[in-house]
Amino acid sequence: MIITKQTADHYQWGDKCDGWYFAKNKNQTVILEKMPPHTQENRHYHKQAHQFFFIITGTATIEISNEIFTLHSQQGIEITPGLPHQIFNKSDADIEFLVITQPPSKGDRFDCES
Repeated sequence: MIITKQTADHYQWGDKCDGWYFAKNKNQTVILEKMPPHTQENRHYHKQAHQFFFIITGTATIEISNEIFTLHSQQGIEITPGLPHQIFNKSDADIEFLVITQPPSKGDRFDCES
């Protein structure tokens, strides 16, 4: 089955951010996410889930265990379980990226204290 943004299950998160499930099963999720300019997610970690972020358009800033990474279009980064992380869009344009998670992170997301 061909999946597009128009046919995928959609959800909103954070401050006007969007997500589309391109794959969702007991072993993994593949999500296309869009973040408007100057938005960010909450810093958090997963006890079991491995994640891979792949930037499609724009420039993302990702903080992983207090280390800052700048990812440009067509670049990705893996985040292993237990590492606190947070993605930011510090630019003036939308960013779109894939998040591939194994196993799915539902029930395995723990916000970090400020």
